Amino acid sequence: MRKSLFAIGLLAIGYSVQAQILCHVDTNANMYVSKGTLVYSGGGLQMKANGTIENHGNFMVSGTSTDLVKTIDASNANKTEANGGGNFINKLNEPTAYASVNTNSSTATPVYTYGQLFITGIPQANITGIVDQEFRQVRQGDYQQIGMPFYFKTPATLNAEFGKTFTTVRKSKNDVLYWNNTTVQFVHLSPINGIYKFGDAAPTYAYWALGGAGLDVSSTTRTVKGRPVSDVSGADVFGTSLTLQNAGAGINFGAGGNNLNAYREKYNTYAYDPFEIPSGGALWTGNYARNMYQFGNPFLTNLDLSKIAYNEPAANGDGVNLSNIYGVVLDVSGVVNNQGGTTTGGYKSVTFNAGVPTGDVDYLMIRPFGTFTIKLNNNNNTDVLNFGNLRRFNYYSRAANTDYNVNASRSAAGSTSQGTVKQLGIIALDANGVEIGKTYYVVYPNATTGHSAAAKTQYAASTADVVGTFEENTTGGYDNDYTSKYWLHINEANENDFKGKSVMLATYSSDIKSFKFEIRENAELVSKGTHQLSSGTGFYYKAPNGTVTEAKQGDVIPAKGTEYSLYYGAPDASTARNLAMDGAGVKPSSRTKVVYNPDITNYIVRFDPDWKKADIEVYDMSGKLVISKKAVNTSADFVIELNNSIKNSYVVKIVSDKGETVNTKILK
Repeated sequence: MRKSLFAIGLLAIGYSVQAQILCHVDTNANMYVSKGTLVYSGGGLQMKANGTIENHGNFMVSGTSTDLVKTIDASNANKTEANGGGNFINKLNEPTAYASVNTNSSTATPVYTYGQLFITGIPQANITGIVDQEFRQVRQGDYQQIGMPFYFKTPATLNAEFGKTFTTVRKSKNDVLYWNNTTVQFVHLSPINGIYKFGDAAPTYAYWALGGAGLDVSSTTRTVKGRPVSDVSGADVFGTSLTLQNAGAGINFGAGGNNLNAYREKYNTYAYDPFEIPSGGALWTGNYARNMYQFGNPFLTNLDLSKIAYNEPAANGDGVNLSNIYGVVLDVSGVVNNQGGTTTGGYKSVTFNAGVPTGDVDYLMIRPFGTFTIKLNNNNNTDVLNFGNLRRFNYYSRAANTDYNVNASRSAAGSTSQGTVKQLGIIALDANGVEIGKTYYVVYPNATTGHSAAAKTQYAASTADVVGTFEENTTGGYDNDYTSKYWLHINEANENDFKGKSVMLATYSSDIKSFKFEIRENAELVSKGTHQLSSGTGFYYKAPNGTVTEAKQGDVIPAKGTEYSLYYGAPDASTARNLAMDGAGVKPSSRTKVVYNPDITNYIVRFDPDWKKADIEVYDMSGKLVISKKAVNTSADFVIELNNSIKNSYVVKIVSDKGETVNTKILK
């Protein structure tokens, strides 16, 4: 990033005689901060009347307990969000690129940039200035999930800013709700124009859901106004750091998540946990849907989550080390409403148990207004998450073991104590080369092969995913015990014992026309065209025609089938043993599966892409036939319509028109 460092007092159009204001922009004066520029003020900031700062770059105000940030009118009275604003404006530089993600690499050019404001060391009571923040976001459905980076903002002011009227009627899709991590439920604000405010009714880092009826956040650039949040400890009722403990503790979700919360809504309309099932857990028991913390970015800068599980030296770390973190869910989209709850139909994810981030690492920079969810392995520790220490102007992550600051440089990550973590990303592209899906295969020395409670980085694919891998047998190929139960967005295998053995990749959309490979080592992208990694080997794939080929960073290959084999290390086809491990000459297991869809709080049948028709029978545990459907069209998912109020288990039998049979159980 190009940096321009200025003495703000010399740039100011007017000067204040007050010691608390270093930079004063007077009436009729304008200051323009260009894209890629860093402006630094070692004190307070004030703008008067129509004096403006238009920020396309990075503006940092570093003050003390006596400094002020103010916007005042011609009579020197403080402006408010209701009668002011327009003085300090954080601009979007590429507003139509809001749906694009920046590649998390210091060598990549960001495709979506915006003005950011960093205020540090100044108490909340001294930050009375109003900032105009331009806003655009992917529309998420019935409820828009959002962080609110303003202190004591009245929710009713969103009516004019978002062009719709929010109400107090729960489940109306016009209400304003925030997530309570402890009770695992959304709480709604009532009244909207009253004593309850953002940063008061809930923490400044709260995860908010705005009713999506008539809400346009994508086709129009909105401007949201308010007082920036302070990073000074004790700045408000809640502060900007917290101890992660007791989320969901003591709550009885009930069989199938069917118990009711305080609002008489089922827990399964809110909670969904893709971490637990592929790591040996079970629905609605144990750690399922517990120790999950949903947050919104409370600041007007990016948050860098890449090192939140990294134990750095105190001298240069950011002071955050979530020692028992499993992973994070990022970039929520496709939100729908069920009985007052909101669930996610599409999301990105990163896991941390390998020692470095694995999965969708490009999404680890959380934008202003962005949201994310942290999943912990257990409730044993009392780790503190300090949001203020995660702020970052850059659009790529800070390097490990480099001095912490908001603009710190980046270098290659170090190895884990067991060896490097290798990751193959497979990006599914449509006919126009647009990404429509993504999945990952991760290997490292102490990873776990196959379905096991010891799995460290696995993450289940959702019903919205069109590409993914299946749980592998320890000798290679499908593990038929799990093909009908779940599939994976992030799959892991032990680098040593699974070398040269196949992980099965499957697609569930005819829109996939090609695949692109993205290869990382210790979360860092390798150079374009690279195949061989530091271990001396790399990833391979076998196309439907049987040809085994090296996977290279950045390569794009045509998608000519619905099933591929992936390998770390080339398969040895010269021995019968390895041919058997790859499944050569053996009819593949059906990829028809029965999975839970949280969006409809029920189970569905996702059919093997090679199937045309299917017969479906569902029996309860007494042997009674409760559902029977013949010649079901397999081009769409089949919903198994069970009575969620009945706590029972079921056996599902699915038979294709070619005689292939899948049998599985539903445990409720």
